[in-house]
Amino acid sequence: MSQDWTEKYRPASLSQVIGNPKAVSDLTNWANSWNEGIPDKRAVVLVGTPGIGKTSAAVALANDMKWDVVEMNASDQRTGDAIRSVALKGANFNTFMSTGEYADVKDGGRKLIILDEADSLFGREDRGGLPAISELIKTTKQPVILIVNDLYALSKKSAAVKSNTLQITFMRPRIDVITRALDNIAKCENISVDQDALRKMAENSNGDMRAAVRNLESLSLGRSSVTSDDAVKLSDRIIRKDIYNLMNSIFREKDAIAARNMMRDVDETPDHIMMWIDENMPYEFRDKGDLVRGYERLARADVFMGRVHRRQYYGFQSYARDLMSSGISISRRSDMISKERFRFPLYLMKMSRSKNVRALKENICSKLSSILHTSTSRISNDVLPLLKVMLKNDTSLTRSLTADAGLEAEEVAFLLDAKIDSEKVKEVMSSDTREPIARKIAEEIPETVTDDVKETKDNTQPGAQKSLFQF
Repeated sequence: MSQDWTEKYRPASLSQVIGNPKAVSDLTNWANSWNEGIPDKRAVVLVGTPGIGKTSAAVALANDMKWDVVEMNASDQRTGDAIRSVALKGANFNTFMSTGEYADVKDGGRKLIILDEADSLFGREDRGGLPAISELIKTTKQPVILIVNDLYALSKKSAAVKSNTLQITFMRPRIDVITRALDNIAKCENISVDQDALRKMAENSNGDMRAAVRNLESLSLGRSSVTSDDAVKLSDRIIRKDIYNLMNSIFREKDAIAARNMMRDVDETPDHIMMWIDENMPYEFRDKGDLVRGYERLARADVFMGRVHRRQYYGFQSYARDLMSSGISISRRSDMISKERFRFPLYLMKMSRSKNVRALKENICSKLSSILHTSTSRISNDVLPLLKVMLKNDTSLTRSLTADAGLEAEEVAFLLDAKIDSEKVKEVMSSDTREPIARKIAEEIPETVTDDVKETKDNTQPGAQKSLFQF
């Protein structure tokens, strides 16, 4: 079976990584600093969207520096124990060569610890992972690379990630850079590909080099040549690219029919498109009259979408789509056209960033509902806000609740509004300081109550109706 092209043409050296010269230079300088001992920043975070070469750059760096690689990715179990046993131990001890010979750090025998998709450490499967990563960043004696798509999702959970690491951002390669790379791969495979076809593949990838290579491989399968007509058959991989085209058609081209046709071709819901239009209209319509007319049509579209949801009659969607496309397009009467980049809806961005927080909150409410014997919705709306205030002012209550409900470190950090590696959380999670609430309450029950119960049991006559305490 032939090797996948994304692996076959993966960069073997940092000099082969395309489209990110600044990131490559910063990564090289950080790696060279290890030749002089342990640097101030023991770990580096590679940030960027999927498919742009972050993992390839990390592996290529290890090849250039002749470092062995210890890698953990999303398919591995990355609990605190797993990270400590694999990554943390590997980061604090010397290494062995592939031949089995011992290699001292002084002789260049280092290991590169790679934690791929480090921002997806959430849920029961990865419990305790973030504290272990924080410990790894602070104590490692070997170079560490964390690879993330969203640095914010990770840094808001752990202060060490942002303050104790070097962050390097990888950008999407330009279309012409991807086109040249595809051309080189086609020549290595002895396949004739039109330049128009190569550019179409590059545009279709939306900066994802891995997607572009797979496009080329799929079109070249069983062929010796690829034409531009073949590339036209490719479907767009990234919806956001269509969204940007739609926004450009609605706001800037002044062609109502084209905007209406574009709206019909975009594979996205009207509600989602409405959020994009609402976010960008104030920046695109600088004339007050244009802005008023635009929002009148958008508001009317919202009325029809409300009827769709209430009556479940989806025929109203056609009216909403026409108002959002042709209606807003003809709202512009001035010649003031913006050249700024279209903005991603702030609401969707906030919801995306809060996804993990909302999941964490649901887990906490589920655990609390089982011991407080009430619904999760009531816990979320009524109990949790007051409980968070109580826990901040009562450390013993926090310890007892943690033991009784079986809370994880991430959940305790959420309740205390603290970082997961903070001293507050560490103190609560230490096993010798926690005490179940049930036991604590039992110890505080006055002895007179127990005596009254006992006396009631003893005074019960044979054959008499049993009291509540006898049950």
